[in-house]
Amino acid sequence: MDSSLFGPNSPGKLVRISVPDPDWAFIPGPLPRNWQPTSELVPLLVDARQCLARLDGAARYLPANTYLLRPLQQREALRSSALEGTYATAEQLLLYGLEPKEPTSSTDPANAWREVFNYDKALQRADQLLHKLPIAGRVMKELHSTLLAGVRGADRTPGVYRRRQVHIGSDRRFVPPPHDQVENCVTELERYINEPDSTDPLVRAFMAHYQFEAIHPFLDGNGRVGRLLLALMIHKACALQAPWLYLSPYFDKHKDEYIDRLFQISTRGDWNSWITLCLRGTIEESRNTLGRIDKLIELKTKYEKQLAKARSSARLQQMVVHLLSSPVTTISAVAKQLDVSFPTAQADIGRLVKLRILNEMTPRTKPMYFVAHEFFAAAYMEE
Repeated sequence: MDSSLFGPNSPGKLVRISVPDPDWAFIPGPLPRNWQPTSELVPLLVDARQCLARLDGAARYLPANTYLLRPLQQREALRSSALEGTYATAEQLLLYGLEPKEPTSSTDPANAWREVFNYDKALQRADQLLHKLPIAGRVMKELHSTLLAGVRGADRTPGVYRRRQVHIGSDRRFVPPPHDQVENCVTELERYINEPDSTDPLVRAFMAHYQFEAIHPFLDGNGRVGRLLLALMIHKACALQAPWLYLSPYFDKHKDEYIDRLFQISTRGDWNSWITLCLRGTIEESRNTLGRIDKLIELKTKYEKQLAKARSSARLQQMVVHLLSSPVTTISAVAKQLDVSFPTAQADIGRLVKLRILNEMTPRTKPMYFVAHEFFAAAYMEE
């Protein structure tokens, strides 16, 4: 790591290391308390908080909001994984969720599908944990363990802080703290997250995300765990009804800037550039999510009117709600969701196909898959 890049305003210290090779490592200092934005940042912060409030306000009063939350979380899983070089499509993720399978080789595409599926699973696990626990090391470890279960990196001590030195970038651009400093650094981060001060809560979440990435507490999966924690911190710190805001799609779109802004905090304490990036992301993703929610609700209303006009059963209305959260389905999945027989589920799907709410996926496969194309496009397709 090039120690000459670290100036007097760096918010940490450099220490000499000898393993695996002689180098410098960076130990981040405690995050600044009672941090106040510059006058240039204030209008952006106000705009971001207003966009976030509108998003939470709209989502708070939506019917079946848990069904609307799922596509947002799945989209986050896809884009956060893409930042780490693991690629899967929304269609592949949804199909894998219906029919999970073990990869048969190191080149099996199911490896990537399972990695993304695990990220989505970790998001759901986080929601359960935060009903009982604060955001702390125990939560971080559990999410890391869920993320790496049975996938690439599963041999790299899931749920355990690293016990050896790591570096980031093939050119060792950044070297995180020595492993014997990780526990202390995480303890200090826990304290920061759970002892609020006068810093704006949204800004606090952005600062904590930087700190987690600078500590790099695990051997693998730090970026994904860190972005997952960011969504949870925004949810808790800003008292949102649910974790509606996910910034990985924005960070993925601005990947180089995302990496550079984090690095520039370590080298010269440039908080403004990092927070500016995050606030812009908050504004863009809040508006994007509001647009998706509006479209999903519009489609749901349209389908309900179609079903009412066709004098369809209440069960078909229930199927439409399920399709909000998972617009790809099978006859077996519908039978299980609605607790009906296979022939009844098959007949119900046939009715939705006739109404063009569902379409059979092509090419034909066994089991047969059906997709609600309009729901799928509204939830997952990029503008």
